[in-house]
Amino acid sequence: MKYFYVIANSGKDVQLKLTKEICSFVTEHGGVCGYQANQGPDGDRFDREQIPEETECILVVGGDGTLLGAARTMADRKIPLIGVNTGHVGYLCELEAETVIPGVEHLLTEGTYTVEQRMLLTGRCMTEAGESGERRALNDIVIHRTGRLQVVDLIISVNGEYLNTYSADGMIIATPTGSTAYSMSAGGPIVDPKASLLLITPISPHSLNAKSIVLDGEDEITIQVANRNEEQKESLEVSFDGEPVGTLRAGEKIVIKKAQACTRILKLSQLSFLERLRKKLQGYT
Repeated sequence: MKYFYVIANSGKDVQLKLTKEICSFVTEHGGVCGYQANQGPDGDRFDREQIPEETECILVVGGDGTLLGAARTMADRKIPLIGVNTGHVGYLCELEAETVIPGVEHLLTEGTYTVEQRMLLTGRCMTEAGESGERRALNDIVIHRTGRLQVVDLIISVNGEYLNTYSADGMIIATPTGSTAYSMSAGGPIVDPKASLLLITPISPHSLNAKSIVLDGEDEITIQVANRNEEQKESLEVSFDGEPVGTLRAGEKIVIKKAQACTRILKLSQLSFLERLRKKLQGYT
């Protein structure tokens, strides 16, 4: 590789010190590297038009939130992304601040690597005000209650066929990549991130037999908010990868399916999914 670009979260890379170090290293070793600092409250906004067409790899300096934002925005460009963690957890990030320079050197010298294709979700809300435009998510789309601490009823249909009505605090629709995020915390299964599947996981279901459901990646899921109380209209928040994007009220719904575009994640490690999973599970024991 020769052409690199860095997207940096300036809140997590103070004065862009690490970003500039990466760019200097690349240019000193015969490569080309540009950069920009993200905008937005979580450092997940940037101008994709600034990124040159010849870019072969984008290094995302920040944390999982920064990488999620880049993944959603850059999917159509088909440029592999590699995360550099300067935050707290950085579960999705391949590199850390202390390993990024050796990692870049590896890529510059035509070292071995793989590019994993990760599916994205798209969702559009249908409300009394009309139909919203489609948005993307790499991890998950979450519908959850707000305000009063009361259960909500969510009517789930798959490909137009009624599945079930869940009484719960909300619902998570996750990708395999997102199976180790909120869905796992809510009791959902762990799935190989390269798979093409949809996960439905209820949040704190008010039933002993409400379990996660794994669907084919080509299925279309519709979630409608039922009206439990005529006097108190339910209002639920909709979040894409943890970012609130709107609300749903009783009778309104959201339609979720696999996006046509996918995200490309560059991996330097030769560890298999099972090896990585085993190491993670050992950390929880």
